[in-house]
Amino acid sequence: MALSNESNLRRNIAGQFATTHWSLVLAAGNREHEQSHHALEALCRAYWPPLYAYVRRRVSDVHEARDLTQAFFARLLEKHYVADADPNRGRFRAFLITAFKHFLSNEWEKARAIKRGGGRRVLSLDFDSADSQVRIDPASRLTAEQQYDRQWAITLLERIMDLLETEFTRKGKANHFEALKGFIVGDHAGTTYSQVANRLGMTEAAAKKAGSRLRRRYRELLREEIAQTVSGPDEVEDELRNLFAALE
Repeated sequence: MALSNESNLRRNIAGQFATTHWSLVLAAGNREHEQSHHALEALCRAYWPPLYAYVRRRVSDVHEARDLTQAFFARLLEKHYVADADPNRGRFRAFLITAFKHFLSNEWEKARAIKRGGGRRVLSLDFDSADSQVRIDPASRLTAEQQYDRQWAITLLERIMDLLETEFTRKGKANHFEALKGFIVGDHAGTTYSQVANRLGMTEAAAKKAGSRLRRRYRELLREEIAQTVSGPDEVEDELRNLFAALE
C-alpha cells in the first residue's frame, strides 16, 4: 500500500539526514538533491486535498478546480519552485498556499486552457474521493483560506489514523485497532471498555491499558507528522494549536 512505500522512504531519509522532510526540502533547493525531490513529492501527495478545498471555494466549476490543482503540482514539481521558498516561512502549509495563490494569480488563464486528461500528471490525485470529503457550502462563512486550514487539519488527522491502522495491521492486531479506535478522540458511540474486552477476549483492565497505549501512539504520530511540515521542533506545538483551532 502507498503508506508502506512512504514509510520506507521516510526511514531512508531519516537514516541519511538528521532533519525533517520540509527542512530537507528547504536546505536542498537545487534539483540535484534527489532526496529533496522525493521528500517534496511525498509531502505534496499527502497534503494536496487542502489546496483542492481552497480552489473549490474560489471556483464554481469542479472540473476547472481539478485542472488548476493538477496544473499547479505539475509546475511545482517540474519547475522546482521550492528553490524560491522563504526559509523564514518555515511551514509547508504556509509555503503551499502562498505558492498556489501566486500560481493562480499569474497562471490562471494558462491553466484553464489545459484540456482535461491532457498534459503530464506528475501526481495521481483521487479527486472523486476528495469530492466526497470536501463539502463546499455556498452559504458557509468560511473564507477560502479558512477552508484550506480546516481541510489541512482534517487531512492530517485522517492521515494519522491511516498510519496507526497500518501499524496495527502489520502487527496482526487490526481487530484491536478497529475495536479501540473510537476511544482515541472520544467517538465511541457509547461503547464501553467492558464491551471491547469481551469482543477481544481480554480483561477490562487490559482493554483500558490497550486504549491508553493507542492514544499515546496517536499523539506520538501526530507530532511526528507535524514535524515533517515545519522547519524545526520548536514549531510543532504552535502548529498543533493552530490546526485544532481551524477545526473549531
